[in-house]
Amino acid sequence: MDKLRIGLAGLGRLGQRYAENLARAVPRAELAAVCSPVDAERTWASDTLGVGTIHDSYDEMLADPSLDAVFLVTPTSLHAAQIEQALDAGKHVFCEKPLSLDLEDCRRTAAHAANAGKRAMVGFVRRFDESYRHAFMHIEGGGIGRPFLVYSQTTDLADPSGAFLKFAPTSGGIFLDCSVHDIDLARWLLGRPKATKVYSTGTVAMYPPLEGMGDVDNGIAIVEFEGGRMAMFYASRTQAHGHDTHTDVTGTAGRVSIGRNPRADRVEIADANGVRNSVVPSFYERFAPAFVTQAKHFVDAVLDDMPFELTMDDAVEATRIAVALRESLQSRQPVELG
Repeated sequence: MDKLRIGLAGLGRLGQRYAENLARAVPRAELAAVCSPVDAERTWASDTLGVGTIHDSYDEMLADPSLDAVFLVTPTSLHAAQIEQALDAGKHVFCEKPLSLDLEDCRRTAAHAANAGKRAMVGFVRRFDESYRHAFMHIEGGGIGRPFLVYSQTTDLADPSGAFLKFAPTSGGIFLDCSVHDIDLARWLLGRPKATKVYSTGTVAMYPPLEGMGDVDNGIAIVEFEGGRMAMFYASRTQAHGHDTHTDVTGTAGRVSIGRNPRADRVEIADANGVRNSVVPSFYERFAPAFVTQAKHFVDAVLDDMPFELTMDDAVEATRIAVALRESLQSRQPVELG
């Protein structure tokens, strides 16, 4: 097989980025079909990418025997069931994070994937960022001794319109929506330890409607892992300067930091107002190349019958920790994890 024939479900803002990457930037992929219930999104796929087969039904797309795999960039509430449907239809599956908002759904789908004839992967794009991969290799090579502490944050540019409030009720809360990336990074950079205890707290600084949802727009968390390893997370939707993702990993012989100074490029401006640099507005501008690398990894691993770097167990564990953090936020109590 020279190319993997892919059908993509979900053509919202991020889904369109995935579609463009598969159509233009992943040489061994063929974007053979897309599906969306939204007329404008289907028109976009036809006019912009020239996709020949366009469906308004996911079931209809899955029934196409010529497709080898599907990419799911759909609402999180649909992920678990859609992964299982695709596997049962004989398709390999890539699904945007998180696996599900419900832990039992995660476990069921992971078990289903383990016994399916096809393969599934949940995308945590930061693992495919060049800087994070460099840091991982440095740690693996003993560069900081034994790693024992991670600080990681995901903080988004404030949106005065509050547009994100439309999807906030179905996002799973700030720790599942934002910090799940940091959780996965921490486990990866610390050697995949099991979490034993979590605590979180937060505040509503700018968006009062979140209070009625049991959510916050700024949250902090502490996770204890087995073997004395630890992680601290900060998530925010209210940053004035732009999207700011960075991570520090401390070990017994040093520390490695990734993205400590958020920047749009390498330009630094010095004038009467001081010295400064511009900052990217959103996560996609920061991680755009990593999305391409992630798609290439999935396609190459399937075509070459190689293992995925991310396992379904990784996706389940990230959700398990994030759900516990949400529970801690709402109860204001630590949560023990068995």
